Formats: sequence, C-alpha cells, structure tokens
Amino acid sequence: MTALPPALHWHPVAAPLHEKRCGRYVDLEPLDPTRHGDDLWLALQGPEADPLLWDYLPYGPFAERAPFDAWLAANAASADPQFYAVREHRSGRISGLLSFLRITPKDGVIEIGHIAFGRVMQRSPGSTEAVYLLAKHAFELGYRRLEWKCHSLNARSMRAAERLGFVHEGTFRQHMVIKDRNRDSAWFSILDHEWPARQLAFEHWLAPANFDAEGRQKQSLEALRGA
Repeated sequence: MTALPPALHWHPVAAPLHEKRCGRYVDLEPLDPTRHGDDLWLALQGPEADPLLWDYLPYGPFAERAPFDAWLAANAASADPQFYAVREHRSGRISGLLSFLRITPKDGVIEIGHIAFGRVMQRSPGSTEAVYLLAKHAFELGYRRLEWKCHSLNARSMRAAERLGFVHEGTFRQHMVIKDRNRDSAWFSILDHEWPARQLAFEHWLAPANFDAEGRQKQSLEALRGA
C-alpha cells in the first residue's frame, strides 16, 4: 500500500488584489472600459490588430463597437477572471489585456489567461513583462501552482507557454466546445519551488542591458533559464 504524502500544514492564501502593477516596459491597470475602451478597440480590432488573435479565443472577433464594449464591461465587472489592461510606457497607450482566472486560494492554484495583445505588443519585452508581473504577484501571495491552458492546436500559445517557463503537463481531450468546435486543452504549469529560478531569468531578460540599440535581445529567456 502506497503511503500518503506528508502533511503540508497548508493555510489558504489571499485572493490577488485587483490593483495597478508597474513594470519597466508596461503597467497593468484594472480594466476600465471608459478609460481603456478606445485604445483596446484600436489594438484588438483596428489596423494594429492581429488577424489570428481571435481564432482560439471563446469570443470575438467583434464587427461592431457596441458588442465589444459590452464584452469589456462584463470583463471589468468580473472578479474571476480578474482582468487587467496593459499600458505601454513607450506609447502611453493600452495595447492589450490579460487576466487571472480560476483563482482558488484554498488550494493555492491560479491561472493566467484571456491574453489578447495587439500586434505591436506581441513578441515585445512588454508582453513578457505583463505575464511576469502577474506571475510574480501570484507567488508573492503564496500560491503553489500557476497554470496556463490553451487549445492544443494553438501553436503560438503553446510556444509562448514553454518560452515563459511553463511545463507542459498533458492534454485534456474533448475538454470544451468553443465556437461549435471541439477543443482539446493543453495544460501547463509553474510550481512554487520552480519560480525562484524562473523569476531570476525573467529579471535578467527584462533588464535594459539584455537589449541592443535596435531592441534585439542579446540572450533568450530560455538560455537565461538554462532550458
């Protein structure tokens, strides 16, 4: 008979505070449709939008502004998911959003998702820093497990998760029906004992010294992590 794991003497952690988080390249601001709506409409639906952005998300694209605003309002009113708008320091504009979700303080489990970045933010230091800021807050609160999930066909999201240091755990088959199509979900995680090394790699990667005059990285995040 296999012995049970040792007792953790675990105490539930606090839910994340929904407040502004400041970084070097971006700030995360609690989503406010009145303040953020115009920029988000341009970033996610206008000329700067990524034509592939909505393919694997359970909502969108939005052909008209009214349903987009209604979607933002529902997101802003939600406690879980807890949405943040991403403001770039360089332009001063809101260029995307993301959230905490599946917030489970009793087990110390939390997820980052609902990521929607305009094309100018993708593959930028700001996009990496936005995830880092949420991850850092989660582990500072004492969460044991940070999750990332995506459609198993979403190659871009799968690559992003692995680059950011999430470990692929497997696939939940026939997990959801999204836009009348089957979704098999790929699951990724970072655990609390893994975070210190990943945090150090994030901070080294995000440092200005890691970028040349044209903004190109000198060392990749994977190399800094030793992956």
